[in-house]
Amino acid sequence: MIQITFEGERMLVRTRVALVTATALSCAGLLGGAPATAVAPTATETPAKVTVVASGLEGPRQLSAKDGYLYVAESDAARATRVRLSNRAKRVVVRDVPNAQGVTKIGSRLYLAAGETPPDVPVPPVKGETRLYVAKPFAKPRVFANPYAFELKYNPDNQTQFGPDGKPLDAISNPYFLIPRRGPGFALMAGAGGNDVLAVSKKGKLTPFFVPSAITTGDCAKQKQNSDAGPSCDPVPTGLAYGPKSLLYVSGLSSEVPGEGRVYVVDKNGKLVKTLTGFDSPTGVAVAPDGTIYVSEALAGLAGPPPIDDTVGRIVKVAPDGKRTVAQVSQPTGLLWSGGKLYASTRALYGAFNQQPGKGQVVSVDLASFK
Repeated sequence: MIQITFEGERMLVRTRVALVTATALSCAGLLGGAPATAVAPTATETPAKVTVVASGLEGPRQLSAKDGYLYVAESDAARATRVRLSNRAKRVVVRDVPNAQGVTKIGSRLYLAAGETPPDVPVPPVKGETRLYVAKPFAKPRVFANPYAFELKYNPDNQTQFGPDGKPLDAISNPYFLIPRRGPGFALMAGAGGNDVLAVSKKGKLTPFFVPSAITTGDCAKQKQNSDAGPSCDPVPTGLAYGPKSLLYVSGLSSEVPGEGRVYVVDKNGKLVKTLTGFDSPTGVAVAPDGTIYVSEALAGLAGPPPIDDTVGRIVKVAPDGKRTVAQVSQPTGLLWSGGKLYASTRALYGAFNQQPGKGQVVSVDLASFK
């Protein structure tokens, strides 16, 4: 379910694209009070030590890496930017992808996910959203796949999509994250609005890969639902990351109900292996080679409506033995483990919440900051 209210007050933002945060980052429940804490943090008031890799970004979301570069989707600017790791030189590589939320490079081409304007915000959808795009660097993007049409036709989560008035009850698709698929296949896409992970072929054909069940535990058991699941939370897949043994890790926003966020662990065939629980609205996940899991919680510590500041947000570390520690990082959305470092898209919500453009950053997080 997606709502954009602050205890009845409509969120107003600088531009319409800034409304599309992680599945619109519906904030009712989170902004009414401090989130329930599933991890007992130590010294979360102390900001993590970070190294800024790129700054001046507009609503950074997914991070990916290839051939010595980081790629970051800038949702508020409808573009993707490339950062050379050797000297941190920054350059826009693809423009004109509305609500750009996901980006990955496969071969010589970039593939981008264009998010969806929520149905309950006071702005119309933008032409070209809810699509996957492909482009060579610095070239014009073209539509590669249409997740919105796929969801309308097949509706893998089996939710009622439209009300009696013909208006959508919820987001239909909201493509959020893309990664190359290991083993057979081409790519995988997290559909935050469709509540599924879709397999994407080289020709842009979409098929269901993993469809997590509605969540009925904790306060999710009290949430209204537009499906036959009864009172429950939508799983809302956000981040994707591969870990050891080519297992896929999927972060799930769980309708932003505090403490009900999930990380699903899935095998190469899309079968659920295990589920980690107890997170607050995770928007991204990364996995180190030793199996350590990192989960971004962009709104952790937010005690009320906007404005937002750097004290909001954290990353949760789950060690292989299950021990959890946290690092206070400003509004982290996308996470990436690459080259022995943890990278995060940070300060990601200044545009959406404060109407302050150009505040976003990509940072590497000092692992000693987790306490």
